[in-house]
Amino acid sequence: MSQLQAGAAAFEYGIGRHGGTLTVATIAEPLTFNLAIANDASSSGVLSYLFEGLTEISWLTNEVEPLLAESWEASDDGLSWTFRLREDVRWHDGTPFTAHDVEFTFNQIIYNDDIPASARPTFTFRFLDEEGAWTQAPMTVELIDTYTVRFVLPVPFAPFLRAMGMAIYPSHILEPAVRDGTFVETWDIETDPREIIGTGPFTIDLYEPGTQVVLTRNPDYWLTDDAGESLPYLDSIVQVIVPDLEAELESFLTGESDVYGVPGREFSTLQPLEFEDNFTIHRRGPGFGTTFLVFNMNPGSDPETGEPFLPPEKLRWFRTTAFRQAVSHAIDRDRIIDEVYHGLGYPQWSSISPAAGNFHNPEVRRYPHDTGEANRILDELGWVDQDGDGFREDSDGNPITFTIATNDGNTVRSEVLVRIHENLQAIGIRAEYELRDFGDLVGQLTATFDWEAIVIGLTGGPEPHNGIGVWHSSELLHMWHPNQSVPSTEWEAEIDRLYIEGSQELDRELRYEYYHRAQALAAENAPLIYTVLGERLTAVRNLFGNTTPTLYGLWDIRYLYLLDQ
Repeated sequence: MSQLQAGAAAFEYGIGRHGGTLTVATIAEPLTFNLAIANDASSSGVLSYLFEGLTEISWLTNEVEPLLAESWEASDDGLSWTFRLREDVRWHDGTPFTAHDVEFTFNQIIYNDDIPASARPTFTFRFLDEEGAWTQAPMTVELIDTYTVRFVLPVPFAPFLRAMGMAIYPSHILEPAVRDGTFVETWDIETDPREIIGTGPFTIDLYEPGTQVVLTRNPDYWLTDDAGESLPYLDSIVQVIVPDLEAELESFLTGESDVYGVPGREFSTLQPLEFEDNFTIHRRGPGFGTTFLVFNMNPGSDPETGEPFLPPEKLRWFRTTAFRQAVSHAIDRDRIIDEVYHGLGYPQWSSISPAAGNFHNPEVRRYPHDTGEANRILDELGWVDQDGDGFREDSDGNPITFTIATNDGNTVRSEVLVRIHENLQAIGIRAEYELRDFGDLVGQLTATFDWEAIVIGLTGGPEPHNGIGVWHSSELLHMWHPNQSVPSTEWEAEIDRLYIEGSQELDRELRYEYYHRAQALAAENAPLIYTVLGERLTAVRNLFGNTTPTLYGLWDIRYLYLLDQ
């Protein structure tokens, strides 16, 4: 890590030249063009080229920098923040960007109860009222003048400036849709992508489902380089959509794509080809992204049919902490590292990656692979093989069997799932597995709730508060039991409190303590059973300037340019 930090400190942007294309092959296809309600990395990854926030986080230093805001000032108590906006920014259709767009984004989208805004958890401020009960309130967003906006928070919020990197949306385009109640249907995946209007360095010129997304340079982008030349340098970014990770590799090997996230199992194959094929594999330590097993613990019912999401016996199994702990002991993470990641991975015990620095707690409970311990725990529960078929039944005689799903096309997750299936079979649990379309899987997690167990992942990042949508019991992405009006367990209530108070603590050292405790509770109760963090390995063709590997990225896409060949 010190080498990456030294490289970032020494890096200086060079003056590039306009032209060229960056091509990336990906299995990730956008599910929506409406970033405000997107819950998947596929959609937000594409749309991040189009939309910008008031601030951004440096890919070199992880520090907050101005973006659509040119400056800001805060009151002494940290509750009032006044932002002065850039006056040279235009939306893609030429309309000036103003403070009204900022006020509209927060007051009419983020804080609109009729819109399932994915950013709302970040800007929902919770605190104890005078009677000692948890309550919540928004911040007020006030238009001061055409280029000035003020935010007043009900409580201090440590990651406020980081959170202001959230995308701002065009009021002149979207306000009518908010007024007439059609915002959720606006900018869906069927929309002509050229109608998606942001302020960012690229626009979407073409989307062919299952084939490609073509992003084109915004010729009127506001940022310039040190020579006064307009950015971005690249003319286009092409995301070629392929069916699986093997096709991603094939695309890179044949020279069709320029960058490739290297699974550990392919490192030894690709590394000898670096010189001959003119690319470099950058190694950046354990990733932020996770792969975990989660069980459905939702006691609710389908509002249309009245049928429970789960049969009562399965709900009882999944909500039994000892069962989840036994499953975690059964998983052979070292085998996953060896066979799936080919040695280039790290067992994950904590919900926050070591890549997040001091926010990571290395002292949480661990579950080393121990079939004997897993069997002992299940035996103590009285869940034993009663009929001699090699598989366990619970104390009421119900066979312990369920289905684990993951998304089709993600070879790493499917291979992890196969090994989990074998590990569970070794302790007498019959777990069938199946592959599902990613969009269907997301729909089951966030809408229908009709699933039993899933192997999936989250992208993660260096700021732990960004995970509050997963860890606060009232939120939609609290996937094992979402949308709780009151925490259903004491440990969930305590994690709620720690995430709230951790976000309001302005002393960084004290913030670490809150999140360390939350990670310890998460590890102890295992609602998400983590597997392995992969080494961040990225192969990049030696065709581009203004690149360097850092803890947080490889480049700023606006400054990336094609070298003379």
